[in-house]
Amino acid sequence: GAHPGTQARAAARSNQVFFFEMTFGVRLLASIFTRPGTPAAVFQRLGFLAATPSIVLSQSSNSILNPSEPTLSRGFSNWWGMGASMEVVSKEKALPGRDTAMPVTNKHYILGNPIKPPFPEGFEVARFATGCFWGTEKGFWRLPGVYSTAVGYIGGHTPNPTYQETCSGKTGHTEGVQVVYDPSKISYADLLRLHWQCHDPTQGMGQGHDRGTQYRSGIYPTNEEQTVLAFASKDAYNNVLKKSSQPSGPQITTEILQGQTFYYAEDDHQQYLGKPGSRQYCSAMPTGVDLPEYDSWAPGGELKEKHKPFLPADFWAQHGPTPSCTIGVPNEPIRWP
Repeated sequence: GAHPGTQARAAARSNQVFFFEMTFGVRLLASIFTRPGTPAAVFQRLGFLAATPSIVLSQSSNSILNPSEPTLSRGFSNWWGMGASMEVVSKEKALPGRDTAMPVTNKHYILGNPIKPPFPEGFEVARFATGCFWGTEKGFWRLPGVYSTAVGYIGGHTPNPTYQETCSGKTGHTEGVQVVYDPSKISYADLLRLHWQCHDPTQGMGQGHDRGTQYRSGIYPTNEEQTVLAFASKDAYNNVLKKSSQPSGPQITTEILQGQTFYYAEDDHQQYLGKPGSRQYCSAMPTGVDLPEYDSWAPGGELKEKHKPFLPADFWAQHGPTPSCTIGVPNEPIRWP
């Protein structure tokens, strides 16, 4: 039978922003703007990036989007691999970065809590990547029991990278989200369920329209217990995806790496979808397949009991991810029950 996510993907594509590559014309303009005497800032502000510059057009208005919006850098040159890096750069070839950390406002725009440590005693930290971090973050901040979230860069080599550097593919990082949560109200198993169900983890170096190593799927545990649970859930979800996609199912490409440093992204990206005037963009492509029940894949003993889910099947039936899952939903946390 057909993969259950096929119709979902089609629906998502019909509702999302369309990108158009204008290679010849844009390169001609690029040659003009790069002539001696042309300010580099003008060239960069217009969104002409690297060797295959892009102009992003709105499907509804067919007009060039505001160049000051971060959306501009999510151009068609990264769509389905055009101009995007499909292999994680080696440490030797990665950009050097810097010692100075990115300055950020230490207050969550929606939840009002700090996004940098120290956090309340007993709270735990989890980190995930599911493609464009704008939508990933909103999905997690809405879960009951989440204290704060932040977007950043993780899984690579370059210390304290910028957004532009990460998008170049020369840092090795992917766009990630840090989730601070109260384990007495929500479990790591709940967070894993959102991770697996809010995107398609079989797409390799990209998610939906966004292609490149900076959009790869990943889980970055902060302790050994999270690592054990992450691998167990991955095996369970991989098996159910295969069964739902006969005769030959997909293979999960999500990386699981413990102990990775999380570098905060620029203020403009923090809680982006919750801010006035933001462009409601989401390229996530959930498969429509649920993670199996916790008891079927959880490790035994104390670990199983400690991390048992708080959120029941009814919660996921009502609030679970759908294509374009961050579009048209409230910014406020979900109240449950």
